[in-house]
Amino acid sequence: MYGKLFAIIMLICSITSCRKPVPVPTPPDYTDSTQWYIIDRKADADLFYIISTETGDYNVSKKVVRHYADTYDERLRTPMRGEMEGVAKLLSGNLNYFSPYYRQCTMESFTADSLVNERIPLAMEDVRKAFDHYMKHLNNGRPFILAGFSQGAIAVVELLKHMDAESRSRMVAAYVIGWKVTGEDIAAAPQIRAAQDSADIGVTICYNTVRANGDAIPLISEGNIMAINPVSWSTSGEPARMVSPLSGDTLTLTLDTLSRLLILDGYTGNDYMLPLIGREGNYHRLEISLYSDCLRRNMALRARRHHSLSDTINSKHDNN
Repeated sequence: MYGKLFAIIMLICSITSCRKPVPVPTPPDYTDSTQWYIIDRKADADLFYIISTETGDYNVSKKVVRHYADTYDERLRTPMRGEMEGVAKLLSGNLNYFSPYYRQCTMESFTADSLVNERIPLAMEDVRKAFDHYMKHLNNGRPFILAGFSQGAIAVVELLKHMDAESRSRMVAAYVIGWKVTGEDIAAAPQIRAAQDSADIGVTICYNTVRANGDAIPLISEGNIMAINPVSWSTSGEPARMVSPLSGDTLTLTLDTLSRLLILDGYTGNDYMLPLIGREGNYHRLEISLYSDCLRRNMALRARRHHSLSDTINSKHDNN
């Protein structure tokens, strides 16, 4: 009798997942300077950058596997800091630079939509808390550029939904690099506006690069409703050319206005495919390094444009 009862209890537990949940890492404390990578150049504008996925599943014991980064574990912090430092060199130019550590979900989380939906909210909550702390204690009223790559770009979209009107008034632009902005995102945040040229302000920049339409990774770009060519800063299908800083190739980049994918022709370098979900001909891992000069110059241009417009508005108020 007791044997049958025990078997029934075990079956119920397996069905209802009554096993002890895997503990998540300690939440980052954003009043702690170790939870940030910051470069203070005493500039008039900031770049707030959210890193991509630098963490894989890892064991904390023989039986426990974690699916989130521990921002206090130096083994996991090292690759995250590596991206922070690399992007600071490539993109920040003369801007102040702020990048928070956060409990990003691991690369394995992106192998199934169900896993992403289950795990991404915790990571996004960390980023929201980091951004709120930045706006209240670190920004000091300056204009800022918001940028993120891959998982970090998901966070940019979520921050656009989270931002209040005063914060939006200070946002120079938002760069959603290597991810998508969907109709559902716009429905949740109608204030999200697609960039139309190289200097419009308060807009969102989005692009995904492939060799051909069939090389797209659905999780990353399917359902995207906005895109711009980061070389010509045009939303038309007119080809743009550049010399690759990675391979020296002369590249042609054409925005497909139907799929909203950026088609890259002429690249002979290594694709550096994304682990687990990557595919040949998808240039996801090159989305920053390939266009770093274009992005850095564009961020500086938009920051200057925002500063100029703010001066004009303030001057009109003073005259009134």
